[in-house]
Amino acid sequence: MTFVALTIAGSDSGGGAGIQADLKTFQELGTFGTSALTAITAQNTLGVHAVQPIETDIVMAQIDAVVNDFTVGAAKTGMLFSAEIIEAVAETLSRHERIPLVVDPVMIAKGGESLLQEAAIEALKERLIPVAALLTPNIPEAEVLTGISIVSLKDMENAANQLLQMGAGAVLLKGGHRVDTPDAEDLFLSADGECFLLRSKRIKTKDTHGTGCTFAAAITAELAKGAPLRDAVVTAKHFIHAAIEDGLYLGNGHGPTNHAALRNRGNVEGKDVELIGKR
Repeated sequence: MTFVALTIAGSDSGGGAGIQADLKTFQELGTFGTSALTAITAQNTLGVHAVQPIETDIVMAQIDAVVNDFTVGAAKTGMLFSAEIIEAVAETLSRHERIPLVVDPVMIAKGGESLLQEAAIEALKERLIPVAALLTPNIPEAEVLTGISIVSLKDMENAANQLLQMGAGAVLLKGGHRVDTPDAEDLFLSADGECFLLRSKRIKTKDTHGTGCTFAAAITAELAKGAPLRDAVVTAKHFIHAAIEDGLYLGNGHGPTNHAALRNRGNVEGKDVELIGKR
């Protein structure tokens, strides 16, 4: 059986993030990748140099074309850019049978450029977060969405609970931006009370372009194959840890991760990721 995943996101001409990273990840994890393009970026490891959003009727037509023909097992959203595109995506998805949706609230590029208009934040809260099976913000994105300053694990818990109150089925709050711990700690919290930490050693590298896209895409691929959400998150953490650790060292700025790293390791999930507090 061939499993199908859908990404609704922007294009990264540098290949490290966005649609390109998502499709590479889907393929690496044994799913057939489909896509709906929301924006075109002129982008490389040094930053985003130009952005051209796609017209909303074309965004909607892409989603319809995929979902009407393929049995999509799971979908993810990435860069959506504007309130109009968010509304269009939400409206189109609502016309189809409910598909597990991973919402990666992409707001800021690695180089600091804004990838989400200010007016779009409220649309994200009102239209997409309530239908998300999983929301995957990093700390800066969670701070924007909640208004909470996050510097500790307790702050992460408070923010994750607030995000759950917005309607998400579960939240994976990525803690890589924290400076109070030598580890990278991601907090998972679901509406039904499941809570755990994923802890891994922090990797010293500047080459982390596209990590959020890749992590969310890996979760989506696993959900498309029928994995329970907890298992999908754990597998994706192994995938992204390997992708960062076995770097490619491309470009002159924030380089891309190595999407083939886990496969090159023989698809063996090592002991570099610790699951804490599962219940």
